[in-house]
Parts: sequence; structure tokens; C-alpha cells
Amino acid sequence: MKTLKVFLGWLIGGLLVIQLIRIDVPEPPKAAPQDEIKAPGEIMALLKRSCYDCHSNHTRWPWYSHVAPVSWEVDSHVKNGRNWLNFSIWNRYSKEKKQKLYKGIAKSIDWKMPPADYMWIHKDARLTPQERQAIKAWAQSHIKKEESPY
Repeated sequence: MKTLKVFLGWLIGGLLVIQLIRIDVPEPPKAAPQDEIKAPGEIMALLKRSCYDCHSNHTRWPWYSHVAPVSWEVDSHVKNGRNWLNFSIWNRYSKEKKQKLYKGIAKSIDWKMPPADYMWIHKDARLTPQERQAIKAWAQSHIKKEESPY
């Protein structure tokens, strides 16, 4: 019993100490409303519900996003998400970058996004197969067909 108390003491102490270790997510770039992506209403609703927490400047930071070690994972998801794609600054991207992003959206929406660990807590972010198909079709409709050199 004494061993268990010592172990729990060390565990609680360790959890308290790691609260001091913060991973900074850089402040998102300032964006004007005209910088944000424009999409049909249904698609915008799906993007905001399932993508915006990591891929925009409009992140909702729940209470657990401030408690280590969970905060480290949340911060990492948001930082990496914004680095890959930020819907809040969409209109600042070049045409070439947008093409790459549309292709990435069309590819990743089938199996990769939103991540399973995010959907585990955010049940409202789950996408039905029909919603995934709608986002994919929207993204594919913006992919410019490459012209043949012949």
C-alpha cells in the first residue's frame, strides 16, 4: 500500500510539473474577411464544423487544450494544420498553392481528415460519406485540368 501511495505521489507531482512546459502555437496571421475562403453554404458549414479548429484562425480552445500533456498534442495539431492549410488566409495563397491545396483536400478528405483522435472528442466534426463526397466534389471542381503539351 505504501508503494502505491509513493507511486501516486510521484505521478501527481510529475503531472503538476509538466504543466509548466508549454508549446507555443504562433499567433495566426492577421486576416481580413476578404482573405477567407469562399465556398457554397453547405460546404462552408462542413468546413467550419469539421476543419476550422485546426485549419483556420478561428480555433476553439477547449479546457483540456490547456492541460499538459494533452495540450502538447492539441497545439501540435493546430500548428501543423495551419501550416499546411489556413482557410482564414485562403485568398493570400497563389493560384499554384491553391491548386495543390484543392488536390490535397480532395485526397485527404476520404481517409485522413478530420483525424480520428479529434473526432473521438468532437463528435460533431464527424463527416458522413455523403458529406465527405460533397467536399471532395467541391475541391475537385476547382482543380484545373493540366493541358497536354501536344
